[in-house]
This record gives sequence, C-alpha cells and structure tokens, in this order.
Amino acid sequence: MDQKAYFSLQGMTKEHNNEVKLPNGNVRSAKSIPKDYSSDGVTDNDISMLPASDFQLLGLLTTIAALVRLFRIYQPSSVVFDEVHFGGFASKYIKGRFFMDVHPPLAKLLLTLAGWLAGFDGEFDFKEIGKDYVEPGVPYVAMRLLPALMGVMTVPTIFLSLKATGCRTMTAVMGAGLIIFENGLLTQSRLILLDSPLIIFTAFTALAWTCFTNQHEQGPSKAFDASWWFWLIATGLGLGATVSVKWVGLFTIAWVGSLTVVQLWVLLGDNLTVTPRIWFNHFLARFFCLVVVPFMFYLGLFAIHFVCLVNPGEGDGFMSSEFQATLNSKAMQDVPADVVLGSRVSLRHHNTHGGYLHSHNHMYPTGSKQQQITLYPHKDENNMWLLENQTQPEGPDGPIPGLNAWDAGEPTFIRDGTVLRLYHFVTDRRLHSHDVRPPVSEADWQNEVSAYGYEGFEGDANDLFRVEIVKALSDGVAAKDRVRTIETKFRLVHIMTGCALFSHKVKLPDWGFDQQEVTCAKQGTLPNSIWYIEQNEHPLLGVDAEKVNYKNPGFLGKFWELQKVMWTTNAGLVESHAWDSRPPSWPVLRRGINFWGKDRRHIYLIGNPIIWWSSTAAIAIYLAFKVLSVLRWQRGFKDYDSVIFKRFDYEIGTTVLGWAFHYFPFYLMQRQLFLHHYFPALYFAIMTFCQVYDFATNRIVALGLRDRPVIGRTGIAAFLAVSIVVFTLYAPLSYGNRWTQSACNKVKLLDTWDFDCSLFPTELSHYSLESPSAGSAAQTVAPVITGDSDRKVQDVNVTPHPVAEPSISRVEKVEYRDQDGNILNEEQVKDLEGKVSFETRYETRTRVIDSNGNEIADGPVGAEGFAPPHPDVDRLPETAADVPEDDGRDKPATASPDIDIGKEKSVEKGDDSKPRPASEPQEATS
Repeated sequence: MDQKAYFSLQGMTKEHNNEVKLPNGNVRSAKSIPKDYSSDGVTDNDISMLPASDFQLLGLLTTIAALVRLFRIYQPSSVVFDEVHFGGFASKYIKGRFFMDVHPPLAKLLLTLAGWLAGFDGEFDFKEIGKDYVEPGVPYVAMRLLPALMGVMTVPTIFLSLKATGCRTMTAVMGAGLIIFENGLLTQSRLILLDSPLIIFTAFTALAWTCFTNQHEQGPSKAFDASWWFWLIATGLGLGATVSVKWVGLFTIAWVGSLTVVQLWVLLGDNLTVTPRIWFNHFLARFFCLVVVPFMFYLGLFAIHFVCLVNPGEGDGFMSSEFQATLNSKAMQDVPADVVLGSRVSLRHHNTHGGYLHSHNHMYPTGSKQQQITLYPHKDENNMWLLENQTQPEGPDGPIPGLNAWDAGEPTFIRDGTVLRLYHFVTDRRLHSHDVRPPVSEADWQNEVSAYGYEGFEGDANDLFRVEIVKALSDGVAAKDRVRTIETKFRLVHIMTGCALFSHKVKLPDWGFDQQEVTCAKQGTLPNSIWYIEQNEHPLLGVDAEKVNYKNPGFLGKFWELQKVMWTTNAGLVESHAWDSRPPSWPVLRRGINFWGKDRRHIYLIGNPIIWWSSTAAIAIYLAFKVLSVLRWQRGFKDYDSVIFKRFDYEIGTTVLGWAFHYFPFYLMQRQLFLHHYFPALYFAIMTFCQVYDFATNRIVALGLRDRPVIGRTGIAAFLAVSIVVFTLYAPLSYGNRWTQSACNKVKLLDTWDFDCSLFPTELSHYSLESPSAGSAAQTVAPVITGDSDRKVQDVNVTPHPVAEPSISRVEKVEYRDQDGNILNEEQVKDLEGKVSFETRYETRTRVIDSNGNEIADGPVGAEGFAPPHPDVDRLPETAADVPEDDGRDKPATASPDIDIGKEKSVEKGDDSKPRPASEPQEATS
C-alpha cells in the first residue's frame, strides 16, 4: 500500500519504499541508517569547505567589528578601572619585579608584550584611575589594541562555530552581529583587561570542540584522520589558553570533559566497530589532547612567568622563605646550623610567609606605651636579636657581665625547654610581655608584646620565654633535639603568663607603619605561633662549622606553591565592593559596573538589553523544552524517534550545557563577583539564541517557516536593526562619549542601573564650556561614621576641577552622607555623635561652573564616579579589632621596604608615643 506518514516535527518524510528524506533534502535508504556510533541526521559541517560567499561575508563582518571595537580607542586617555592592576602588572613584568595575582599569566604576558613592542619602558605605574597617559608618553593605545583585536576575532569565531553546528549562513551572520553590537563585550574589549582574551579563547575552544564533535559524530570513517586530530589538538590548546588567562577556564574544561565522557560512553556501546583496543585508542587520544596538552601549556606559561619575574617585588611577601630565596638579592649565604646561647639571630614567622620579628624606637600609643614589636617582611638591622640565658654565665670571679658573656668557652646548644631572653641590639631592650591587651587585637586571649628596658638593665621575669620545639614541623633528627637554623620550628612560650609569641595578618595602623601585629596568644592556633631562625652568627661558630641554607624548591615546587597561594587569596576575596553583584542578577542585566568618570564623561559597563534578555529567553525556551520532553518520554511518547527532535536536544543542549557550566558554579562562590564574570556564559547564551532561531526557521517543518526563508531572513534583519539601535543608545556609556541628562534618563530602563544621569550636562553645548582635567584628580580625605545600626556618614571634601576661567578659585565643601548617599543635616549628625565610630574615606568630586561661578548642571555637586579598587589584586589591610583569627596566609605583611623605612624615619623621636592619623591608602579610586 502506497501510504505516506508525515513527521512534521521531525522535518522528514518516511515512505513505503524504506527511503528517508533528511532535513537537508538528501534521501537515504533506511538500510543505510548507521548501526555504528555515528549519529542520526548528522552532516559534514567542515568549515574549511564553506563557499566563497561565506568567507566574503566573514571578512565584511570582521571589518565592521574592527571599526566598532577600534573607534576612538584612544578615549579615554587616562587609566580606567582595572587598568590600574593589569597595566601595573605589565610594568612589573618589564622591570622583572615579582608580583602575586589570583589569575594565571597568559593574558598579562600578552599585554606586556604589546606594550613592550610599542616602546613601553615600565616606568608608568598605573597607580590610580584617571591618571593621565598622554603626558608621560605611555603607549596605552597599543596595549588596548591587543584585547580589542581579540574582541574583533570573537566575531568570526562565533560565525564559524554556528556554521559548524549546522546553522544557515544568515543565522551565523546574526550571531556575529549580536557579538559586534553587544555593549558589554565592546566596553570590556577596549581596555587593558583580561576578559577579552578569556572570551576569545573560550570561543576558540567551543569552535574547535564543535568541529571535533562533528567529525566524531560521522562515525568510524572520520576517526583518527588528519582533521579529527587537528580539531582535537586545537581543543586542547584552547583549553590550555583559556585556563591560563583565568581559572574560569576550569569551567570550560568541565564542559568539554563532560561531553568527552558522553562520547566515550557511546563508543563503549558500539560493539560492532569499536573493539576494546580501538576504545582505548580513543581514550588515550582524548586524554593526551584534552588533559596533557592543556596542562603542559599551563605549566609552560608559568615557566615564562618565573623567567620574567626574577627580582623581589611587592608580591614576594605572599610566598614562603624558600620561594623568596630564589629571587635576586633575596638569596642568602650559608649560615651556621647550630644555634647556641649568645647567637645573634633573626627570627621568622612560619605561617605568614616569613615576616621577621622586628622592633624599632617607636612606642605603642595605648596600653603599656612601651616599644613596638612587629612583623616586618624585609631584611633589616632591627630584626637582629641576641639569645641570652635567663642568667649570666659563671666565670672564675662570678657571673660574667655584658652582652658578649657567651662568646668564650664551650658553646651551649639551645634545646627543647631552654628558657631564653631576647635582647634587641639596636634599641637595647628585651622582648617582653605582660597582662595588657594589645592596641589593635583587644581580645582577652591576647597579651601585648613589647620591647622593655635600657642598656645595662638586667630585665625582669616578664622577659623570659621557653623554647618548645615542634618536632612534627622540624626537618631532621638533630633539629628535633636542639634548635638549628631554618630546620627547627619552635614556639616561644611566655613563662609568666603561659601565652605563646603569635602573629597573624592583622596590620597595625599608621603609627605602626602598617607592619604586622605581634601578640602573645593563650589560644592562638599552632601555625601562627611557630617561628624559626634564619640568620645566625656567633664567634664560636667559625668557618668550619656545619652550614645550612634554604632548599631550592625547583620549578615544580614554586609552581605548586604559587597555585596554593592564588587559590587561598582568591577564596579570601569576600569583602563587599561598591559594584559587585550576584549571579541571579546577571541573566536579567540587573546592574553594571562604573568603570570611569572624568570631565563629565563616563564609562559604565552595561550590556545591550535586547541581546541580553533575548539570549536569556532562549535558554529558558530550551530548559522548558527539556522538561517537557522528559515528561513526555516518561509517559511513553516517541519524540526521540525523530531525528530533528534528537538533533535539537543534542545540539542546543550541548551549548546550554556550556552556558550552565560557565554560570552556575558562581553560586557556590562567596567571593566578590561582578557582571563581567557572566561574559563567557553570555557567549554561549547568544549561540543558543541563534541555534533556536535556526531550528525554528530552517528545520522544524511544523512551524511552516522552512519553506518561507524570506520570513526568517527578515526576522534576522529586523532583530539586528533593533540591536544596533539599542547599541547606539547606550554607546556613550561604552565609549565614554558626550551625553546629556535627558538622553540618559530615556534609556535608563531599570532603577538598579546605577549610573547617575545627573552627572551629565543638560546640553551637549555645555561640554565646550569646560576644559579637560589634566592628569588624575587629586584625592581628598573624608571621615566615614559607622555604628551599630550600620549607618555611614561621609564627610566629603569636594574639590572642583579647574575651569576655563583662571579667576575661579578652589572651593571646598563638607557634606555628611549616610551609606545610601543621603545628605544629613547638622541635627542628624549631632544625634549620631557617640553612637558611631569614625572611618576614613577618600573621594574627589567635581562640579562645572561658568565664569560667574554658577553651577551649570542641574544635578547635585559633581561626583565623577570612579570605580573602587578591584578586589582580585588590591585587597585592603585589616586593622580592626575583633577580626577572627585565621591561618594568616592571605596577605603579606607590607608592600615595600622603602615605604616602611621612609615612614619610620618620618616620625620625630620625641613624639614616639603619640598616635598619628590613618595613612592614605593607595586605592584605585578618587
């Protein structure tokens, strides 16, 4: 019987003669339907075989992308947002100064290479947002060109990726257009930032994996041929590059890894063409290309990283003493192994990466007001101590007086249980503790540690500490029996109070020169109470004495240590940030990030809402489809007998899985998160939108659009036109162009979009009345009041930028504001006195006035909204009391020896005990 059954959803027709008409119009015999591991309905989407017209379109789209990305890339001509950090890292690479960042080095090395090739000498420090590039001659345009060109390359990458999935050319054009005119991706790719490299490498990995999957799905005929190997190796290189930019690349690895498991599982089920030997060949090929290749790529980048950073720098304080000893000028000569009474030693803290026990001739402002004891990260004469017995040695005529009493006779080893006094050479005072609370960590379980006495003073019982060797941490049999340099780890227990000498990551305020606090803790954790001796000198330990030194950790040891420090530091980024946001807000574009503001122009990171919300809707459509299909499958429906149904589920499901892997893990993170963390997921969401559209208009017959291609193409043209219009509306925030208050208010669709339209002038003509601000805005100091109600009052000094008329004078104004920015009157401020504590905040605000001194804008005074420092690389010191005690590995004790020494020398000796105001932090904000 010549009977036809139409499968409209499937997009194919099955006839009595056992022929199957596929969606692309080809007819296959039912007998030819694959019985091996190849997939039903798959076609060869080899992107190298695209017609010339596709490559012509690709060239046109890439040209448009370059025009959009490179338009006024010189603008702004000052430091923007995280250029503070990533530009600064380029300076450190060129200078060879070691730094610590939570991100792997690939993108930073590429940015450095771009700057170096353009003549950057590393002298510009990128210290603050708004700092001028032009006058010092920084080749910032060349450095911005690198991420911009990577942003351009994302356009052909998504075009080819969509073609590799089987989408029509017009659908691929739409995907490329959406990437071109997405405001958020544009903004991020025009600056010296890491996200553009991350996105292009993620996109390249997705392209390579899609092409490899297409080869794999065609079955045994394609396995292990040149194209198969090429795309598998390319996927591995893409994975290595992605994870070498940011650890977000681990999500890409998880995506590819999960799909690899699915492929191997399918191969395992093919008992006709896949023997155990062939299966293991597939497994080993994937293991080598997708595990070994990315790991070696990642490892190689850190080898280059270490070769470039050979000098000490601000980041070496994060690292262990063994690591620091590999840097130039940080290595030390071999020192005597045995420590004896009378040894001149320096003591290092074990757990906060090697700060030295330190004292200087400045007093605590509170408590006992005796001399400060701190932890200091650099070698200095103030780190040297003499190890004395609790009594003077006996001579023929009685006790031998003086500091050199132990320099004659037989050396006396210091063993477990020995009671010592530690004499500070420079100030002639001894290490001392008593039942007085420390000035900063005022906990009951912590006592103050000070330096007490004077030259010739015999000391008292509060100077006595007992050595307790921690055998589990000491290296070697001899080091467990007696104190040996470097090898022995020990505690110093105060005889009178039973507390142990202790340090943690809490810093002292400016009066303590931002050095790390040292206390005597009764309940401190063991790691923070461990010390060891680094420098060791004694006249009785001559040139023939046994010597020791730090063990060289080697490349792998340094690599592994740096990974642990990066992980710990990254996990510790939990402080609040002015522009952070949480994952639920990202798919709906709830808020952006204020990047830069100057001369009444602003850059605010915000996406194109049409593109953003449409891509989120596409994700929702697939998820709804998946839920419904599973329910129908459970009820016995045969939807999955349809080739098109299966292809829709697998192809789009693969992309949605990529979106999920790059989105949902952020829900598990307690660290600070920002809108730009969603960009890799956004790329997959845009691909999903295009694939859903392609199935709806080109493959699913039931919708009736496949036979009317004009409708699909018109829809693409219309959607791209709307996207371009919306892109244009928000372009002033992407480029930092001139804008007006009325234009801003018209496009501010959500109240949570917190760019302030009142900061723009009412008319574009007002820009001609202003002169550009030179350099960076000066910082001003303002106290912030905080109390139990968590309210904050800001005392803001408002300093205007220079205006065109030189007769206009500098004006300062004080405003009190709460944490929401509301201005408080004098009565409200007075009512808060005594109920709140004061903090310090730094802001610069600007207002534009005419020649008569009248303010031009209608909005509130000034407020050029500079973004606060980004937490990934610029963590603030913790100085408050009641800070929970932890392992102390998150933050080095201080930044630079020159800064610390300068601070100490700046204090008058006669005013040592008087506290000083809090120092001005070098924040990436004004």
